[in-house]
Amino acid sequence: MLHLRRIAQKSAPRAARRLRQTGAQAAIVQSYRGYASSSDPYDVVVIGGGPGGYVAAIKAAQLGLKTACIEKRGSLGGTCLNVGCIPSKAMLNNSHIYHQTQHDLKRRGIDVSGVSLNLPTMLKAKEDAVTGLTKGIEYLFKANKVDYIKGSGSFVSPTRIGVQLLDGGETEVEAKNIIIATGSEVAPFPGGGIQIDEKQIVSSTGALDLQEVPKKMVVIGGGVIGLELGSVWSRLGAEVTVVEFLGAIGGVGIDEEVAKQFQKILSKQGIKFKLNTKVLSADKEGGKVLIKTEAAKGGKEETLDADVVLVSVGRRPYTEGLNIEAAGVELDNRGRVIIDDQFNTSAKHIKCIGDVTFGPMLAHKAEEEGIAAVEYVKHGHGHVNYAAIPSVVYTHPEVAWVGKTEQELKADGVKYVIGKFPFTANSRAKTNLDMEGFVKFITEKETDKILGVHIIGPNAGEMISEAVLAIEYGASSEDIARTTHAHPTLSEAFKEAAMAASSKPIHM
Repeated sequence: MLHLRRIAQKSAPRAARRLRQTGAQAAIVQSYRGYASSSDPYDVVVIGGGPGGYVAAIKAAQLGLKTACIEKRGSLGGTCLNVGCIPSKAMLNNSHIYHQTQHDLKRRGIDVSGVSLNLPTMLKAKEDAVTGLTKGIEYLFKANKVDYIKGSGSFVSPTRIGVQLLDGGETEVEAKNIIIATGSEVAPFPGGGIQIDEKQIVSSTGALDLQEVPKKMVVIGGGVIGLELGSVWSRLGAEVTVVEFLGAIGGVGIDEEVAKQFQKILSKQGIKFKLNTKVLSADKEGGKVLIKTEAAKGGKEETLDADVVLVSVGRRPYTEGLNIEAAGVELDNRGRVIIDDQFNTSAKHIKCIGDVTFGPMLAHKAEEEGIAAVEYVKHGHGHVNYAAIPSVVYTHPEVAWVGKTEQELKADGVKYVIGKFPFTANSRAKTNLDMEGFVKFITEKETDKILGVHIIGPNAGEMISEAVLAIEYGASSEDIARTTHAHPTLSEAFKEAAMAASSKPIHM
């Protein structure tokens, strides 16, 4: 379809003659003279086909708005689906199965021998998952009548976008409303002292496509991405060292108590940690990478060597090539698009969602914003509760949280109550021989309202959704404690932690 459109733009008369066989074919040529005209603009054009962008486009079409989505990658789903959330979870799951088969099955009464890693097949399984899901989004676009424009979008004016099409040629589209959803990109190492080549010095993208297991890997940054990908290669046989500038792992938003427990568990799994440590440089030499470090507050230098270095120091908003100045859209000093509480930018009719603006860089946050932004366009109202957005680290055990941390409440002078329950006292966790971690409730002392829930343990990423729902509806810990949970399930630990906050648990 895009190919026909380009032909029609370059040589409409010739294309019309060649396709004049039927009235329907001629109509196709006519419709592909341009994506839109000044007399027939789109109701909504979304720039970016990641989790926020494609969800916004589908929702807009479902609400009866004529919609297009511009995406330059050539496949939908953005960083998350193509080189982030989805492929990393495929590698996390399959590397866990491999590691468990090697180290855990014997105690479960399962004797296996000759276990070996077929890394090319594991990488192919990852790619198959990605391909299937990206094609699935294309199907959803077709089913909901969203025009999918493959190309790089650039503002010509606040209402008009030029597109360099991936298969050659260019076009322009006009819209009554535009949603910027261009996401984020890997943040470079501060100061530019480390150059990523995606072979030996890699970003998260390169770390998902290593063609052999490195003997030694150094991960610069102990946040979510670094810990997940470090876990993958540790399970597959690499000696992994995580270097973190701060004094704790897990990144922004993790509860301090959970972070300490998390580090202990990962250390038992064989991952080494150097906290409060600053990386000065990383240089390739003699087939290795030499990483110079020193104490964060200054001190004696130390050199680490590795076969592969993963630079995982965060992500930054992506607006390159968008010509955002032509739209009159303002950025803050961190390169984020400035928006109000209805996702409006400084330019009329242009909204912005996801990683390219404020807030946590999470796919599900972008999805919720995409729906809300479109609802504002259609109805004049929308909703995202930023106090009820969960975070998950998909290591084993998983770590998940929502709401306030204990350290945040202390800093704010809020009086609170803690309720905890360990998985060692949960019957399902015991029978599964998977008992590390706990569930932690934090409630307001006077009202028992749930302020935060933090989980480290099996199935934490799924279990946290119950906490999100509770916070969304302003529930108390007693509400959870009095709600029946099936037995035997891991979720009973969630109920017992709520009981610990509101009264006393039964099984501890």
